[in-house]
This record gives sequence, C-alpha cells and structure tokens, in this order.
Amino acid sequence: MLDFVVCVGGIYVCFLTWSTLQERVTTSTYGADHQRFQFTIVLNLLQAAAASLVGFIYIRMVQRKPMLTMTKHRWRRFFQVAMLSSAASPFGYMSLRYINYPTMTLAKTCKMVPVMAMNKVLYGRHYATHKYAVVAMITMGVSAFMLCKSSAKGIDVVENSAYGLLLVLVNLAIDGAVNSTQDQVFAEDPEISGQHMMCLMNLCSCVLMSLWLLNPLNPELSNAFQFLRTHPRAMTDIGMFAVCGAMGQCFVFYTLANFGSLTLTTVTVTRKFLSILISVFYNGHSMNTRQWLATSVVFAGISLDVYMKQAAKRVIVHAVDDKRPVSAELREEVDEAVAEDGPLEARDVPELVALRAGANGSEEPAAAVRRRRVVDVAAS
Repeated sequence: MLDFVVCVGGIYVCFLTWSTLQERVTTSTYGADHQRFQFTIVLNLLQAAAASLVGFIYIRMVQRKPMLTMTKHRWRRFFQVAMLSSAASPFGYMSLRYINYPTMTLAKTCKMVPVMAMNKVLYGRHYATHKYAVVAMITMGVSAFMLCKSSAKGIDVVENSAYGLLLVLVNLAIDGAVNSTQDQVFAEDPEISGQHMMCLMNLCSCVLMSLWLLNPLNPELSNAFQFLRTHPRAMTDIGMFAVCGAMGQCFVFYTLANFGSLTLTTVTVTRKFLSILISVFYNGHSMNTRQWLATSVVFAGISLDVYMKQAAKRVIVHAVDDKRPVSAELREEVDEAVAEDGPLEARDVPELVALRAGANGSEEPAAAVRRRRVVDVAAS
C-alpha cells in the first residue's frame, strides 16, 4: 500500500509541478524588462538531457541491469524516433503563445486520434469499434471547448486561436508518428524496454538538437545563454521543469511494473484533469459552463477507453487462469483483446503475451515476458 501511495504521489507531484513550470516558462515574463523565454529548441534539449541521464541512472542503479548492446540498426531506429520527437515538441511550446494552457492540455487528450491514424496508415493496424466512439467523444469535446469561448474578463491574456490549435494538431500528428514508430521498434526488437527508449531516444535527441544549435548561422544557443545569464530565475524554473519531467517518468515505469497499465492510465488521466484545474485556479484562466461540460465529455470518453481495457484484460487473465486449451475460439478472444488494448499496451500484459506464445507453440516462460514490459514514454 505504501508503494502505491509513493508511486501515485510521485507521479502527481512530479507532473503537476512539471505542467505548472511548463506554463510558467513558456508564457510568463522574467525580469524588469518583461522578456519571455522563447528558445524552444534549447528548452527541449535540456529536458531531453535530463530524461536521458535519469533513464540511465534508473537502468543502472534501480534495475541494476546493463545497458543495451547497440548495433547500427538500433542506432538508426533510435535516431529515427528521436528526429520525430525533436520535431514535435517545439510546436507544442509555440502553441502556448496563441492558446492558454487548459486548452492545450485538453487538446492533447486527442493524442490517441493521430496515434490511431498513423498506426492505421503506416502499419495497417486495426482497432475495436469502441475506440472510434472514444475518438468521436474526445474530438467533439475538444471542438466544443474551442467554440464555446469564455467571455469573462479574467487575467488570461492569451486568446485561444485557430492557429494555436493548428500548432497543437501538428504536434499531435508528429507525436502519432513517434508513438507508432516506437510500437514498431518494440515489436521488432523484444530486448528494447521502455527505459531503454527513454534513455537512448533522448540521448539521440540531444545529439540532433546540439548539432542544430551549434550551427554558426543559428543564434538561438547564444541568445538563450544571454537570457539565462540576465534572468537567473528562468534558469531555476527550467532546471526544475526538466528534472520533474524526468523523475516523473521513473515513477511511471515503477508504477507500470508493480501495479499495471490500467492503474497507470487512470492516474495519468486524473493528473491531466488536475493540471487543468490548477491552471484555471492558480493562473486565473477563465472557463464557462459549456467549456466545463465539453471537458467532461472528453474525460468521459477517456474513462470509457479505460473501462474497455479493463474488460479486455479480464478476458485474458481468465483464459490463462482457467488453463483453457488453445482453440480457434481462444485465439479469437486473444485477437479481440489485442484490438481492445492497443498494440503497445498489450505488451504490458504478461498473461496476454504468454497466451499468444502458447497459441504459437512457444514455451517462453511468463517471467521472461514480464521483463519486457514497455510504456509509451511520450504519454504524459
């Protein structure tokens, strides 16, 4: 019980602090000259460096495992994911110049829309019927939220605009490519874990962004250093922002390993809703009744997805517990469970992997399956 409280508390503390600092760094002004930190590549580089370092420490000191043996193919795949990830983040940061933080957070709950689209287009994957209902609820809720703009005169100085939402959609589209590519990497190389992805993807991102910033025609790095030298408070905020995001990922991995993906998904959903509440009440953003209703529709759709995942996992666990012989009906149940749970989450269910292995005539032990749990490191 204490482990559970620590895990949930760690996720809440780290990511709620992270979201608050993200809004502060990207939208607040610093110093007497009221300047904003607008150097998104530098911000992304610092966050990636912290995530890579903490991921390495987690693997070596918490898990006490050796690092992954790297080959040219693995480096190529990690750089492929890193390039997409590095391209996605700046669009999210830039969107905050045109929309407020609650709008961006709610829009990012649409993440499963581009993820499903990219998986279907790039890899031909199929989804259960309820997934499309969930997508429809989320899309309608976000659309209604944007159309029902508040007329209250609060301290919110950022007017939600179509351009800002477009930037978020570009961010989500590239994120969808990142997630679907990660799925493919995990599927083709079982030795790669979520922690390896966290460490090595971010390391590759650091290399790519450093090359971009060291370009002599690009003044962003020198301008960022000058800004941080004259505004030391921004340096503190950015440092805490990067560390909180990286530490939060460690709590995500630990929660997933000990309590399962359903618990993690529930915690993540409630964390996002709390992020909206904190932004509204702490930073003075205004939301009218219709926007709160639209927000409720979005989170109702996410809750439906969580419920259906739990139902699918019950089918899996009961099949394994009952030690039913492999049959056409059992294989069909497994395939339905995969469709319900999604390609990435399905690998987090050792019973499912063991059942599929049994269906294919494999004798791989469930203990080996459990060691290959993975998590979408971009979900937060």
